[in-house]
Order: sequence, then structure tokens, then C-alpha cells
Amino acid sequence: MNEKNQTLVSEIVLLGFQNLHNLKIPLFSLFLLIYIITVWENVLIIVLVSSSRNLQSPMYFFLQQLSLSDLLESSNIVPTLLQTVIYDRATLSIVGCITQFYFFCSLEISDLLILAVMSYDRYVAICIPLRYTSIMNYSVCVKLVLISWLLGFGITIITVYLIGTLQFCDQNTINHLYCDLLPLLELSCSDTFSLQIEAFFLSVTLIFLPFTLITVSYMCIAHAILKIVSNIGRQKAFSTCSSHLTVVSIFYGTLLSIYLFPSRKHSPAISKVLSLLYTIVIPMVNPLIYSLRNKDLKEALLKKLNKLCKYA
Repeated sequence: MNEKNQTLVSEIVLLGFQNLHNLKIPLFSLFLLIYIITVWENVLIIVLVSSSRNLQSPMYFFLQQLSLSDLLESSNIVPTLLQTVIYDRATLSIVGCITQFYFFCSLEISDLLILAVMSYDRYVAICIPLRYTSIMNYSVCVKLVLISWLLGFGITIITVYLIGTLQFCDQNTINHLYCDLLPLLELSCSDTFSLQIEAFFLSVTLIFLPFTLITVSYMCIAHAILKIVSNIGRQKAFSTCSSHLTVVSIFYGTLLSIYLFPSRKHSPAISKVLSLLYTIVIPMVNPLIYSLRNKDLKEALLKKLNKLCKYA
């Protein structure tokens, strides 16, 4: 390819949803409301777990980390999304676009690993209850969380470095809601073969290894639950992991529908809706799933509200 006749671009234009017309204000209001709810829910869980004695257990510690990841992910995507709704586009510098992708990818990997850690925690709690406190002690929990965060933000540096070596010529528009890997590769005028190979093997490893751990953990959990004689005991054991199983199903279902199947099979509109569900709806829904059937979180919230009423 003759690069002398090509103009290098320094900005990326995200097109977002096009031709909204009279739907601009309603959609802007809806997305802003979802973001406000997401921030409120996840901050509430982070504060409750940090300040309530009844929530000082590994399960809630991991839930707190998941809420932090969801909060950061939503905050990374929503500002750009709101800009595309109002102005029909959002303009980012190349560095800004790559930075958004870095945080998006890092937080998704951290999410995957934290969900896998949470499934292991449920496995130990149900299958090896007598050794739970010794296996899942505070030091182990902190190490597992640190590994999840460090792997998420560390591994992505390799991909981001390779993206940084690419050149972007002539075309600078991406028909998407945020900066993602495939749109960036399609936009580049450089050879992206090595980057595609690296991204493929990295994605397969980071998606399916945690998924395998989650699957094996729940197979062991199901086997242990079936051994319980009383129906009440079975229901109690299942209730401790049903919320996590729901979150995992939604998360992986959406993830695989976007990245496992070729995007060309989806229309751009469907791809955007799936991405919307993946990046801003799931971070809002996760706290609801965990809190609706959780007595400890409800009691901690009521105690905090009672204290606020006394001070008021």
C-alpha cells in the first residue's frame, strides 16, 4: 500500500446512533438516568460493604470489587455515548480512543476474573464448608482480587502497545458507540495480522479459562446440593449462588453474542444494541440482582437509613 498518497489522521469520529431526530432528548435522558442509577447502586454497595460489620465476608468483598469494576466501566463509556446521542458523533484523539479501549478491555478482563473468583468462593462455601474460613481468609481474598486487577490492566498493555504502532489513514469514522478493537483494526491502513493473532489467542484464553473455572465450580456445587437430603437445605445452598449464576449467564451470554460470532452476521444497529446492553445496562442490573434476594444487604441498608434519620 502506497503510504505517500495517504493522509494520516489524528482524530477518530464515533458515529453512534444515527438519524435519531425526535428521539435524541428521550434517549439522552434514558441513558443519563441509567448512568445515575448505576453510579448510585454501585457506590451504595461499595459503601455498605466497607462500613457494615455484617458484610465483612469474602462474598461481599468480591461483590464490592465487581461493583467498582462496573462503576468504572460505565463511567468510561457513558460520556462518549451521551455525546454521540446529542451531536450524532463524538470526536476523540487517537490517544483518547486507544485509552478508552484500554480501560474498557482491562475492566472487562477484571470482571471475568472476579466472576471466576466469586464462583470459586461459592464452591468452597458449599462443597468444603468446614474449611471455608481457613481457605478463603482475608489474605487470600486480597491476593485473588489484586491478581484479577493486575492481570486485567497488565495484559491489555500488550494489545494497546501494538495498536499504538498502527497508522490510521484517510478514513477516521467508526460506526460504533465506543472505541473497540475490531473497528480500530478495520480503520487502520497498517498490517494488522500479528495484532489479530495476538488478540485472538488472548481473548480465547481470558474468556474460556475463567468460564471453565466457573463451569467446573458449579458442576461441583450442583453435585454437592443434590446430596443434601432436606429441601430447605437445598434451597438455602442454591440461594447463596443463584444471584452469581444469573449475573454470569447474562454477562457471558452478551459477551459471546458480540465477540464469538462474527460481527458481519449482525446489522450495525443490532451490534450497537448488544454493546449498549453489555456496557451500560449490565452494570446497572448487577447490583439489583445481588441485592433483591439478599437479606444482609437489605438489613445493612436499613441500618444506614435509620442512622441518617436519627441525625436528620
